[in-house]
Amino acid sequence: MTFLTLALLAMQPATPATPPAAAPPKWATKESDVTIRDVRFRSGEAMPAVRIHYTTLGTPHRNAKGEIDNAVMILHGTGGSGKQFLQPQFADELYGPGQPLDIDRYYIILPDNIGHGASSKPSDGLRMKFPRYDYADMVELQHRMLTEGLGITKLRLIMGTSMGCMHGFIWGEAYPDFAQALMPLACQPVEIAGLNRMWRQMLIDGIKADPAWMGGEYKSQPHLGLRTAASLSVVAGGAPLNLQKNYPTRDAAATYVRERVARDIANRDANDMIYQFESSRTYNPWPHLEKITAPMTWINSADDFINPRNLDIPQQALKRMPNARFRLIAESDATRGHGTHTWAVHWKADLIDLLARSGG
Repeated sequence: MTFLTLALLAMQPATPATPPAAAPPKWATKESDVTIRDVRFRSGEAMPAVRIHYTTLGTPHRNAKGEIDNAVMILHGTGGSGKQFLQPQFADELYGPGQPLDIDRYYIILPDNIGHGASSKPSDGLRMKFPRYDYADMVELQHRMLTEGLGITKLRLIMGTSMGCMHGFIWGEAYPDFAQALMPLACQPVEIAGLNRMWRQMLIDGIKADPAWMGGEYKSQPHLGLRTAASLSVVAGGAPLNLQKNYPTRDAAATYVRERVARDIANRDANDMIYQFESSRTYNPWPHLEKITAPMTWINSADDFINPRNLDIPQQALKRMPNARFRLIAESDATRGHGTHTWAVHWKADLIDLLARSGG
């Protein structure tokens, strides 16, 4: 579900396998669209209108000035959608009575980013003629969705997983006073380079190398290219101890991974996937970390292939963000590699602490 939401029950990998399931009946949700007009992208391209779909839980509360003061935005990962945050391992830990994001107290907003879910995306018809959006464009569209569409000028919290984690760092720099607190989960605030860039580039190149892709004008999905992409996603999102525990024999492991790759392929659009991964190409908040002043709790996982535990980036970053705290979740057979970000049991206490130290 997440950074990519290859969400199967055994773990949360780096990219999604199936569309997020509908909300469990216990969670009353509303869905709507905001149409954002005259959008100009940093590539120089433009669209007369962009549709941003979103799901909400809870009810907006207005203060004495008439301003919504209880809004929380949660941002999904590459290939995911807002509805992934209705899954039990996330929602059942956070949204109920007395829980950290109790929907009787907070107004939860779960957007589908451009290129994802039910928002505007290449597979709507433009294919590879769709504007080449990047993370900064995505954050600007989130901002316009909130301010122009929902009338929100302040957020109690921005939480984000994987790509959404990176968006959180961009938000902290671009709009330092907009969110009262930031909780980025599973990312680094640096340019995506090294091995992290390499596996992403191989994924994109694998799709484009399939003759059936036809420069994006395929008549049916390029399955060989998508198989390469799905296989790389499984490896990148893998949690070694958890998978060893749950699939301890050769046959069990082989059966699981074959079924998982097949399910992923069946629910992908190749052009959408290319755009989703290429949108990270300009990400690099590192030069301006000092602009981030909101209280932040940043969480990574020791078994995350995508954000390796032995990089010293967090230690260096914290020196430049005085209101930030960082925690590395220890690896165990209960953690989920990169996808630990969606299993709230591992960091729920950190969220409670962040809300308390940023204003209750």
